[in-house]
Order: sequence, then structure tokens, then C-alpha cells
Amino acid sequence: MIERAIEVAAKAHKNQTRKCTDIPYITHPYTVGMMLLKEGLSEEIVAAGILHDTVEDTSITLEFIQKEFGNKVAKIVKGCSEPDKTLSWEDRKKHTIEYLKTASFEEQVVSCADKLHNISTMYESYKKMGEKIWQRFKRGRDKQEWYYRSLVDVLCTEENLNSGIILFEKFKRMVDKMFDK
Repeated sequence: MIERAIEVAAKAHKNQTRKCTDIPYITHPYTVGMMLLKEGLSEEIVAAGILHDTVEDTSITLEFIQKEFGNKVAKIVKGCSEPDKTLSWEDRKKHTIEYLKTASFEEQVVSCADKLHNISTMYESYKKMGEKIWQRFKRGRDKQEWYYRSLVDVLCTEENLNSGIILFEKFKRMVDKMFDK
């Protein structure tokens, strides 16, 4: 299942790059999948991590994911996908925060790995670029901080922090590191 997810994601994200870089986009879903694999999570969760952006950012449909990978993977991918891209950045982020409050553990852990990789790469860019980094984003530092701190509040609950999955603690620490300047 994981190998098939890698194949599907590689084809789907073929010509995409990470924001404002020439780094192939596929490095992101692969890293998310590896984080989940290191935690010893199920192959469905790892596959969902690898596929988490396919429905949101490519022509892959949720129906295809369901047919190829089953209901559990499709549900996680759906839970990690933003709603209508025509909505404002703020509305999409508010939707994500609200959704994650009642999302399943599987959806929360995949979202956490996704956001952890995003904030980690943001921090690495910040170390190189300084405050110029905020020009890369539709919204500046204050809005990014609001979003990531809201995600910490939702994802890093006592229950998740005590789950034995260290991604939640790593995410919390990385958000603090990024924004406690």
C-alpha cells in the first residue's frame, strides 16, 4: 500500500515545486509519510500522509483514493484537505482549525506531520532569509503565527501529547521556536 501511495503521489505532484523554491514538491508528502512511519503508525496512516495533498492540489479525486486505498485512507486524506480554494486564506484556515477540533486521531496525526514539516522548512528558510521570508506567504508573520498557534491548541491536546506519538510535542516545540523571537 505504501509503495502504491508513493507511485500515485509522485505522478500526481510530478511538475510541482515547494513554495518559492525549485525543490520538487514530492519531497513534502514523502517526508510526512516517513515521519509517520518512524512513529510506527499503520500503513494506512502512512499512505494517507503520502497522499494528503493529492486531492487538494492535483487532479486526483477522493473517489480514486477510496477505490485504490480504501475508506480509511480516503477519510484521512479528505480530513487533511482544505475546502474550496476560492475561499479566503482566513476562511480556509479557520475551517481547518475547526475541523481538526473534532477530527479522528488518524486525521490529527497526519495533519500534525504535515504542519510539522511545513513549520520546519519555514524555520530553515527563516534562518537563511530572516524577516524577508514573510514575503513568500499570502499572509505575513502575524497571521502565520495565529494559524500555527491555533493548530498547536487543537492538535497538542493533553491526550495527544500523552499518546506516545512524539510528533505532537515536536510540532509544539517547533512552533515555539519559530515564533518566539
